Amino acid sequence: MPLVHFSDLLSHAYRERYAVGAFDLVGLEFLEAALAGAEATRSPVILSLAESHFEHYDFEVLMPAVVAAAHRATVPVAIHLDHGSGLESVQRAIRLGANAVMVDASHLPFADNVACTREVVEFAHACGVPVEGELGYVAGVEGEDAEKHPGEAIYTSPEEARLFVEQTGVDCLAVSIGTVHGRLRGRPRLDFERLARINSALGIPLVIHGGTGLEDGEFRRLIENGVAKINYYTALSDAAAAAVREAAAQDPKAGYTRLIAGVRRAVQAEVARVNTVFGSAGRAEAALAACRPWREVAHVVVFNPNDLSPEEMEGWIAEGRERLARVPGVRRVDAGQALTPHARYQRVWLVRFASRAVVDTYARHPEHVAYADRRFRPHAADRLTIDFELEP
Repeated sequence: MPLVHFSDLLSHAYRERYAVGAFDLVGLEFLEAALAGAEATRSPVILSLAESHFEHYDFEVLMPAVVAAAHRATVPVAIHLDHGSGLESVQRAIRLGANAVMVDASHLPFADNVACTREVVEFAHACGVPVEGELGYVAGVEGEDAEKHPGEAIYTSPEEARLFVEQTGVDCLAVSIGTVHGRLRGRPRLDFERLARINSALGIPLVIHGGTGLEDGEFRRLIENGVAKINYYTALSDAAAAAVREAAAQDPKAGYTRLIAGVRRAVQAEVARVNTVFGSAGRAEAALAACRPWREVAHVVVFNPNDLSPEEMEGWIAEGRERLARVPGVRRVDAGQALTPHARYQRVWLVRFASRAVVDTYARHPEHVAYADRRFRPHAADRLTIDFELEP
């Protein structure tokens, strides 16, 4: 059950003045460690999958494991696409199970960032999925992820932030006030006055990218000024690498499983540590009470076809699969036949929606309307349609 609405989770953190850690995953060890750290501290958690890391794993293979782990958790969990490059990435992530997305067009001019982000918001909101945008640019300095974010930092303007939120409709905003991707060199100069002005202008949850290396007091000041989500990866990567190096030093002939045996424990410990710093420790039960459970919907259509040869039926179904899958929020389209010839209905469409919001989106979407009116209903007058909200 603890897969919850991302917007509810951030709203609770924003009201109660704590931050939820968004921990980027690069494999099952990180997935298990992030959840173990959250469970150990009774903290809500965001399982984050950054598009910049897709070269390290197969996104379509890892996502089912993330969804299964989220449903098994006893603390509130959201599944988030981090640094999505555009609409196509967002569509894919939602189809595979993400219930929150971020589009990163922060490197573009303001008007282009607005246009790209607004396009994503329109699609994602039709699926019931909230969107994180980014204004300003958080550059990389050094470390594993730094090369993914080249160039100079651009600080977020409070005035532009207000216009950006008004023109895009994003649910939360990542801002640039002095943090960096990767490791810090020296001490950062965080512009808390700027952050306070942004928070006052927007009144929505704010997000910090590049959380590694900040001091505990700096995290607390960020949270006091509206930050409700903190992205955190480099320190986890460093903890994992240190565990591998230690294992190799202790046993130079160690095999792979011995080398990575301490990775989960090291990452879990760092997740638990920062959850305490972020103020999320011990918040799981209150957050769970404040959040709606995230539930998929099964759109079921049972019917008896008429006037179709087997060859026509095959083409009819293939067209339906292709066209219905284009509707925002449709995660899967299946067709089937009754096992017994005496069943009341002989055929079924089973269409999996990301959320309840997709019911209305699907009903009026041109692809569904065209297929249903011109192809399906003329050949399936005997039919029954029911939408089921699925239990977690």
